[in-house]
Amino acid sequence: MPYQPRVAILVPAPDYYEKWQPAFARKAAALAGAGLAVEQRVWGDPGDLSGFDLILPLFAWGYQRDVAGWYKLLDRLEAEGLPVVNPVAVLRWNSDKAYLSELAAKGVAVVPTVEVAALDEAALADARLALGAGEVVVKPAISGGADGTHRIAAGAGVPADALGQRRLVQPLMPGILSDGEFSLFFFDGRFSHAIVKRPAAGDFRVQEQFGGRETAWEASDEAQALAAAALAAAPAPPVYARVDMVGDAAGVLHIMELELIEPSLFLHFAEDKGAAFGRAVAGATLI
Repeated sequence: MPYQPRVAILVPAPDYYEKWQPAFARKAAALAGAGLAVEQRVWGDPGDLSGFDLILPLFAWGYQRDVAGWYKLLDRLEAEGLPVVNPVAVLRWNSDKAYLSELAAKGVAVVPTVEVAALDEAALADARLALGAGEVVVKPAISGGADGTHRIAAGAGVPADALGQRRLVQPLMPGILSDGEFSLFFFDGRFSHAIVKRPAAGDFRVQEQFGGRETAWEASDEAQALAAAALAAAPAPPVYARVDMVGDAAGVLHIMELELIEPSLFLHFAEDKGAAFGRAVAGATLI
C-alpha cells in the first residue's frame, strides 16, 4: 500500500461554541481523496507534531480570543521548523489586519481603514472625518467571526468594549447591504469558485451565526484580478486562500479581508467539491 502522508489539522477545543464539524468533514474528505491521512489536534494544546508531514491550521477557530496563545503557537511552529501550510510567515502576517494598509500602499483597492491605537470619542470623530463617513464599522485588528465588530450610526458613540482599545474604523460599505459580501477561493494560486454572503434583514454581518446566508456567485474578471493582486502582496504564495470583498456606492469592489489562516472554504460550492484543494495540500507535502 502506498505511503499516506500524515496531516494534522488544528481544531478548536471541545467546548468551542461554533459548529465546525460539518466543514471539517468536507475538507477531510477532499484531503483523503488526495491520498492524505488526516488527524485532529487541538490548536491550543496540539502536543508533539514532529511526526506529521504537514500541519494545517484550518480550524484554529477562536484564535482571536487567545492572541498570546496563537502567537506562541506560531513561534513554536517556526522554531521547530515544522512543515506548515500556509507558511508561518503568511499566518503571522494575516493574523493582524494591519496588512490592509500594506495592500493600500501597493495600490490594491481596500475598504478605507483608519487604525486607532486607543479608541475614544475624539479619535472616532477624527476617523469619521478622515473617511468622510458618518456611519462606520469598528472592529479589532485581530478578529474573526465578527467578534467585537460594531456598526455605529452617525452621531453614535464608542461601544463600551472598544473604548480605549486598538481598533480599525471603516465606513459602512453600501454594497454589504445591497449586494452582500463576495468571497473568492484560490488553491495553489488558481481560482476555484466564489460565493456571495448576504446578511439577515436589519443586520450587516454575513456570518451564519448571525443569520447570514450563502449562494454561488460567478466571479467577474474584475473580481478575480483584484483578488490576485491582493494575494500577490502576501509574504509567500498561499496554498489555500479566501478573498473577501465588497462594493462601494458605485459598485466598485474593495478588499474587505484576506482569509489565509482558518477560512471556511465552502467546498460544497466548488464544481469539483474540493478536489483542487486536496491536490494543492497534497502537493505541499512533497516540498
